[in-house]
Amino acid sequence: MLKDLADGLQGDLLTDDLSRALYATDASVYRKLPIAVAYPKNVADIKLLITFANKNKLGLIPRTAGTSLAGQCVGEGIVVDVSREFTKIIAFDKEKKQVTVQPGVVRDELNQYLKPFGLFFGPNTSTSNRCMIGGMVGNNSSGTTSIQYGVTRDKVVSMHCVLSDGSEAFFGAVSRTEFEKKKSERTLEGKIYATLFEELSNEATQENIETEFPKPSIHRRNTGYAVDELIKNDIFGNGQENFNLCKLLSGSEGTLAFTTEVTLQLDDLPPSFSAMVATHYRTLEECLMDVAPVMQHNLHTCEMMDKVILDCTKNNRAQLVNRFFVDGDPAAILMLEVRSHSEEDLQQQLEGLLGTIEKSGQSYANPVLYGDDINKAIELRKAGLGLLGNMVGDRKAVACIEDTAVALEDLKDFIGEFSQIMKGYHQDAVYYAHAGAGELHLRPILNLKKSEDVVLFRSITTDVAKLTKKYNGSFSGEHGDGIVRAEFIPLMIGEENYALLKRVKALFDPNYIFNPGKIVDAFPMDESLRYVVDRKEPEIKTLMDFSDSEGILKAAEKCNGSGDCRKSHHMNGAMCPSYQATKNEKDTTRGRANALREFLTHSEKANQFDHQELKQVFDLCLSCKACASECPSNVDIAALKAEFLYQYQETNGYPLRSKLFAHNTRLNAMGSKVPWLTNAIYDSSFLGGLVKKMSGVAPERNLPKVHRFNFENHLNKFKGQPTQKKVVLYVDEFVKYLDVEVGKDAIELLCKLGYDVELFYAESGRTYLSKGFLKEAKKLVDKNMEKLKPFLDDGVVLVGLEPSAILSFRDEYQRLYDDKELLKKLAVNSLLIEEFLALEIAGGHITADSFTEEARTVKIHNHCHQKALSNQKVTFDVLNLPKNYKVSIIASGCCGMAGSFGYEKEHYGTSMQVGNLKLFPAVAKSAEDTIIAANGTSCRHQIKDGTKREAQHPVSILREALVV
Repeated sequence: MLKDLADGLQGDLLTDDLSRALYATDASVYRKLPIAVAYPKNVADIKLLITFANKNKLGLIPRTAGTSLAGQCVGEGIVVDVSREFTKIIAFDKEKKQVTVQPGVVRDELNQYLKPFGLFFGPNTSTSNRCMIGGMVGNNSSGTTSIQYGVTRDKVVSMHCVLSDGSEAFFGAVSRTEFEKKKSERTLEGKIYATLFEELSNEATQENIETEFPKPSIHRRNTGYAVDELIKNDIFGNGQENFNLCKLLSGSEGTLAFTTEVTLQLDDLPPSFSAMVATHYRTLEECLMDVAPVMQHNLHTCEMMDKVILDCTKNNRAQLVNRFFVDGDPAAILMLEVRSHSEEDLQQQLEGLLGTIEKSGQSYANPVLYGDDINKAIELRKAGLGLLGNMVGDRKAVACIEDTAVALEDLKDFIGEFSQIMKGYHQDAVYYAHAGAGELHLRPILNLKKSEDVVLFRSITTDVAKLTKKYNGSFSGEHGDGIVRAEFIPLMIGEENYALLKRVKALFDPNYIFNPGKIVDAFPMDESLRYVVDRKEPEIKTLMDFSDSEGILKAAEKCNGSGDCRKSHHMNGAMCPSYQATKNEKDTTRGRANALREFLTHSEKANQFDHQELKQVFDLCLSCKACASECPSNVDIAALKAEFLYQYQETNGYPLRSKLFAHNTRLNAMGSKVPWLTNAIYDSSFLGGLVKKMSGVAPERNLPKVHRFNFENHLNKFKGQPTQKKVVLYVDEFVKYLDVEVGKDAIELLCKLGYDVELFYAESGRTYLSKGFLKEAKKLVDKNMEKLKPFLDDGVVLVGLEPSAILSFRDEYQRLYDDKELLKKLAVNSLLIEEFLALEIAGGHITADSFTEEARTVKIHNHCHQKALSNQKVTFDVLNLPKNYKVSIIASGCCGMAGSFGYEKEHYGTSMQVGNLKLFPAVAKSAEDTIIAANGTSCRHQIKDGTKREAQHPVSILREALVV
């Protein structure tokens, strides 16, 4: 049956266990295993899928980024993923300020396209760098900008859809005459117009809708089908606008038709001058008392973060820098942004806002932010959803009641009653997000692996639904009904209106093939959960220490599905390079975490890691560690991959090539005894080609040269009377045998700057870690820690040149050694040489006087591990020391080499794809006399192979710039 479908599709149909597992979850608490996953190539494929679904009575679950919080994207039929193929911007009309797109276009990428024209698409979710227009229309998304620019429904001009009978339809604004014509057509589209007119013309029906639906002043409302919006037009005498079925389709969660194109109304870019006041409060009540007064001003942002969210940011590497404006330990912060086209008017607005805040007297601190500081604060708020996944253990902030929206005048009283409900359940809830829109994301903290908390899950949701109805609010403000809230639609709008919604569904989709179980005839909200309730946790022993997450399973479970790893290379950051190259869900951080959770949880094998599916899902992971910092939940896939490889290979054996790469340092040591011979072999097209073929190295790659060098003799050449502190230069396995010149330059640089240099030789274990040779890595760690102990006890700084080597002391060593106190000292005293130099520059110990005044241009590509575990600014600051050096950081993401990954013949293509996303074009555009700085040995090799340009380590650049 499915084979015939697959043969007929021009796109792909996946039925393997891995693909089905990956699409069994979204960002909600639900899990439903689909029978297949489809990647339609075009509209013909969608029609074929619809025909197949009707014939076989199967559901079609439309999906873009899969970041839905309510379970909209899970189901037991065929998941139809349009994120890979339906990604075109079809048409743009600057005069009308309209754009037509396919549903797989990413919101922020659309706005990048529109920016040169002075326009943008206003609705803005916290997932805007990966969420797609189709999902935003399906959910009627709104986000932080809704108080100024409205919600998605307000912006949808027209839609191309495929209906449940396979016919195509165009929905847009229609005049009375056009409406009458459509009613008479003998098609499903015509029947839809005629039947809706018959249903909604009834005055009693209209009155019931107006009485029972949420208050019209609540602009965030997505409760059921928007029939309340559909009657506001000239057809029914309730408005001047033309009738437009897009009002109904927006927010319908893919349950009425399959959207293939959307035309959006755009707005002018926001005024360029902006300021943000971050009001700090000692209590939540004081914060809420300020919302209504400040909303009397023309705010562009009115967002709230509570203490729970703020505390989560303390332990997130990427967000620590964004906490700069937080004063003390507030219970809540309001982020209030004003904008203007002139600085004078901005100051007037700001003074007025500050006057209101001062008159209220509720806040204790009101820092004003400008420029990039505003973006940092917004990033802190936007990270809130993912940061909640950082809670260690099984108790999590659960999305179920997080979408309530009430009128502003009701917000304080509603939250007061909500808090009383939570106290009755002995619950500490999380409060954050869209205060200015009357919507705070409220989450109880539950363990849905336990039946007693599943009972609470339903009870709390039911009580809050009743409370929301009391205030005539919306239970689904922006995240949709899905599975978690659809059961409560009859309560929210009344049984008569619910019966109307069921008739609307049957009208559009008589066989219930479009996303069944959502909105009407809902799945039970407390079934089909991601975790089996009251199941005994599988015992999983690991060699690496995952106690910081209470074990490796919970480390994988930290992924809540928010999909930050699906951002493309057009966005900032490096996560996730393999997904950016392939656009496959299996190559995301989320996909890998989900697969590991799925198979560890459900495996019946003695070795739970022994699954080909896991080998497949980790195959393209570059271990770049971007996820360790950029994922709000800090899901460190590189660590999970190292453990997986070890466990898998313990059962299935260690491949020859993995052994060669893992023990590469030994081979380099042997080769360095006769470097001239080794390098001659490597350079030989025949012998070198034979080596590559036997070891599985891509023939296109150049094998790195090995060297033999006496660093002690070199040190003695430059060692003088030190004027600065003692520093230990770590000569790692890469510097010792491959990057000798970098080591020589570091010695000369440090000595000439007056430092008392001592050398420390040790293999870091990076090659073992990358190939899962954890036993060997642990032995090496134990040996190195004993050698390092005297330095650490004395507090001597250990400085390293190769990021992947020195930063392993802060990272993997922490999981492989038992003495936690010694590990703390190691983490504190192990520095990249740029970190050390930057500190010394800041302390006034190194000045520009020691360096040339010659003008040079430098572009920096930093190693991924530095980006994840340190920061890029240190390299920028160090290379800016020479007075006339013009330095910039390439927004390069991952270079694609990743140690041995890019050398492996089956990974060469992906490696070069990743390099071509950002790094290679940036280098290629640089002038020939521009210095390319790259501190990673792999990065320098990748730049050479990909662009034919020689990149230099920052230390070498500084050594050349020395004049002392």
